[in-house]
Amino acid sequence: MNDAAGVGVRQMTNGEPTMIGAMFDAAGLRVMRAIADEGSFTAAAASLGYTQPAVSQMVRRLEQRAGTALVERIGRTVRLTEAGQLLATRAAEILDRIDEAEAEVIAIAGLKAGRVRLMAFPSSSATLVPRALAELRRSHPAVTVQFSEAEPPESLTAVRAGAVDLAVAFAYEGTDAGRGEDDLDGLVVMDVLDDPVMLVLPADHPLAGQDEVHLADLSADRWIAGCPRCRGHLLTLADHAGFSPDVTFETEDYVAVLGLVAAGLGVALVPQLILSTVSHPEVVIRPVSPPSRRTVQVVTTPDLQRVPAVAATLDALCHSARELGGSPCAHIVARA
Repeated sequence: MNDAAGVGVRQMTNGEPTMIGAMFDAAGLRVMRAIADEGSFTAAAASLGYTQPAVSQMVRRLEQRAGTALVERIGRTVRLTEAGQLLATRAAEILDRIDEAEAEVIAIAGLKAGRVRLMAFPSSSATLVPRALAELRRSHPAVTVQFSEAEPPESLTAVRAGAVDLAVAFAYEGTDAGRGEDDLDGLVVMDVLDDPVMLVLPADHPLAGQDEVHLADLSADRWIAGCPRCRGHLLTLADHAGFSPDVTFETEDYVAVLGLVAAGLGVALVPQLILSTVSHPEVVIRPVSPPSRRTVQVVTTPDLQRVPAVAATLDALCHSARELGGSPCAHIVARA
């Protein structure tokens, strides 16, 4: 048992509580409880695996800290004083709570319990995350996961604020997950998957027959944009290609995006990750030139990375990413 914990003792001075002596350590509390149960120093020492002189010394130290006698020695037996009886009674309550806490911590450390709060962006919620959570349930069924959705930088803010333990985020080429909206100082960033960005066209679009479509050739088209960060990426790519896109519709629902494209209402850039789970018979998917991609990342803190349940969830996310074509999760950046 860990006997480093202590209990403060208070006395009243002019009606006000004040601290007296030092903190009572858990080892001393165990001795008082054993004396109450066994009725002598010798029997208490035997029950605890201590020597009788060690028990006597610990009682003297407790009495010095308390400022009063705790036991009354009667021949070879002892009797607890009023203060001693009070301390032994409280010791039983406190030590039971310490033992409970210790058992709970051991369970968490051994992955026989534990909770992980995970936040992920929507398209990963339909692909990367379900595989990871299924694997985690198989390997560590006692670990529970609280899941919520948010795009970066909101998810990064949640990690930094302690609202979640892990965030699945993404960053487009030339940027990081913070994108200047939330710095990554003090966070651990792990790249888990490269996700190409594809062009989605109506099946009857004049460029639908090309193997690859140059972005500049779409300067006259209407566009359908996704999340704010995705829209910003489209604007950046179009600017580099020499035009300003006519964004007619905006939606974060990729099923809706494909429906709008199929109806001939515009063209869109859609990450490959989501295209592996949603499709539409009246659209075509083509690589775009110049090529673009985003990096899917898992973000946490250095301390949380050492929590067994969080580490197990990280491993499951990495394994899920490898199944989707990702590389081993060896790229860890700890921002000081």
